[in-house]
Amino acid sequence: MEFFYETLLVEHHGSHVLSVTLNRPEAANAFNTQMARDLIDLFEALALSDCNIRAIVLTGSGQRAFCAGGDLKERNGMTDTAWQAQHLVYERMVRAVIGCPIPIIGAINGAAYGGGCELVAAVDFAYVSETAKFAQTEVTLGIIPGAGGTQTLARAVGERRAKELILTGRVFSAHDAYNWGLANEICTPETLMARALDTAYRIAANAPIAVRQAKQSIHKGLQMGLMDGLAFEIEAYNRTVPTEDRKEGVTAFNEKRPPNFKGK
Repeated sequence: MEFFYETLLVEHHGSHVLSVTLNRPEAANAFNTQMARDLIDLFEALALSDCNIRAIVLTGSGQRAFCAGGDLKERNGMTDTAWQAQHLVYERMVRAVIGCPIPIIGAINGAAYGGGCELVAAVDFAYVSETAKFAQTEVTLGIIPGAGGTQTLARAVGERRAKELILTGRVFSAHDAYNWGLANEICTPETLMARALDTAYRIAANAPIAVRQAKQSIHKGLQMGLMDGLAFEIEAYNRTVPTEDRKEGVTAFNEKRPPNFKGK
């Protein structure tokens, strides 16, 4: 399955791993309407298709920026109606990313401001370059985060830290992001993509139905009370029991060989 977009570079790494690069380096990879539409098309297609992709790495073009947020040059002079219509596209974009059943790993190669920071918080987890910087700058522009930031950032770093970051709009470092829980690991710029891809390969080697069910169980369960979360987990678990992959996993373990999972 091949993907071609105006604002994204999509590359296959073996049979089961995909990298997606935000590709507007002349604008610090800022979102414009086209990029949002491209991301919607890609992630909705991945969610709905029967493709064999099992892990995705999301990064930005170049070394300077992962994503500078919404493109304010495109927004300059927009009427209220046009602004809100465009924002509906951004809302659908972040829902497509969060709702994608395939694990998404962020490889955050540079500045992630505004909507870029929201995108970091929307992926499943992220590795960050030691040169990366982050900020939720919306209040400095007279708006608030509207691509999930008040929800996803708070879930990543906690309510009190999220309030500090969102209400001040201040910049924070890769080490801050790691210490506060937004980043899983800090890498050098040279090793960042290789580290993210290595993790993607490890995920892709596991049973894909089990991986998707585990991802959904964690994400949905955290939005429930504990007893409801436990019940949801069992429903997700039970979906793995009749699969061929479950049988293959147990057989491979007993035969002391690597399993050959097929996603069935």
